[in-house]
Amino acid sequence: MDEKEILALCIAGDEAGLAAIKALYNGRLLRLAMTFLGNAADAEECVSETYYQAWKALPAARPAHLYAYLAKICRYTAFGMIDRQQAQKRSAELVELTDEMAQCIPDKLPDAAEERLSELLNGFLAELPQEKRSIFLRRYWYGESITELAAAYHCRENRIKTMLHRIRKQLQTYLEKEGIRL
Repeated sequence: MDEKEILALCIAGDEAGLAAIKALYNGRLLRLAMTFLGNAADAEECVSETYYQAWKALPAARPAHLYAYLAKICRYTAFGMIDRQQAQKRSAELVELTDEMAQCIPDKLPDAAEERLSELLNGFLAELPQEKRSIFLRRYWYGESITELAAAYHCRENRIKTMLHRIRKQLQTYLEKEGIRL
């Protein structure tokens, strides 16, 4: 069953659609949640909450890409769980990711600028070569560690670190040219 068929079932309120989503994406969503939460029980709770939120929103949302839509919900759910569990204390990995992106993306923006930033970021990523775009997304969207990326791309960690540093600098320059400054 493809995503369109699954979405049609979910939009119609047929629970077979939810079962198909679980069969297709449960493993990937659990890995994503584990990346941020580091605890299997919390990851399972996060994924369950993801399914619940998606089930409520799918009839209105009608996403073009189901997994990307679910991954976004899963990430926000995981971040919410971290906020609730640790209040001001964040995991070292999450702090590291936030610090890395703070080098090129402003911390506070007006609401209108946030939407523009999203468009600019998508434009920037579209211009990157496939490998760099993939590494950037795997690091900053999916939260993969430098070690995991180096293993996946069969290279040294220093190469990944250098590549990410250069991409962040490119992003900063790109955003500054578009009028968004730190």
